[in-house]
Amino acid sequence: MKIEVWSDFVCPFCYIGKRRLEHALKELPESGNVEVVYKSFELDPEAERNTGENIHEKLAAKYGRSIEEAKEMTANMTEQAAQEGLTFDFDKQKPTNTFDAHRVAKFAEEKGEGIPVAERFFQAVFTEGRDVGDHATITELAVEAGLEKGEVEAVLNGEDYTETVREEERDAYQIGVQGVPFFVINRKYAVSGAQPKEVFVQGLQKALDEEKKASSFEDLSTNQGAACTDETC
Repeated sequence: MKIEVWSDFVCPFCYIGKRRLEHALKELPESGNVEVVYKSFELDPEAERNTGENIHEKLAAKYGRSIEEAKEMTANMTEQAAQEGLTFDFDKQKPTNTFDAHRVAKFAEEKGEGIPVAERFFQAVFTEGRDVGDHATITELAVEAGLEKGEVEAVLNGEDYTETVREEERDAYQIGVQGVPFFVINRKYAVSGAQPKEVFVQGLQKALDEEKKASSFEDLSTNQGAACTDETC
């Protein structure tokens, strides 16, 4: 089974949804055969780096709310995160551009470190208040997750994986992704948003059952006919 997950590193529900999916997979005995791939999606491709703006100011401006109302919004997300074992600190969060972080994540995927790097980026944003638009920060985090510093710097200083990120974003729009996180199972079933764990379990089990059925034959025999085995004939 293959699960594709479109998400952005500055999306709180993407981190919450990631953890809920992981909790759901732990309940399925066949989860060892499941491949999870994180796909690129930018919530704000025009976002700037190092603006000095905090997340509450950005949310207040975006939704026409007061700072206090914005803080109420993030408090709700913080509570949901805590239920999944995550620690969010929106007072530290730095709005930024995530394009280069996605490029490095694609490089990490090629190196077999895609999921550890994605996890490290999420944790850095929501727990530590790090700026994943800053090249030095991206490099430090990627190295902590298992990549080689020189290779990460080479990616950031060039244009590698630019088209990969753009292609995944185009793919998202083509299949109808309007918000993230967005989970696609075997390119047949979709789960939109950070749904409760039970929704993931139900969807995953349905896909697994379908895979088992597809890999088995329907026996049309009316009785046990003559046949050769490794013990006869």
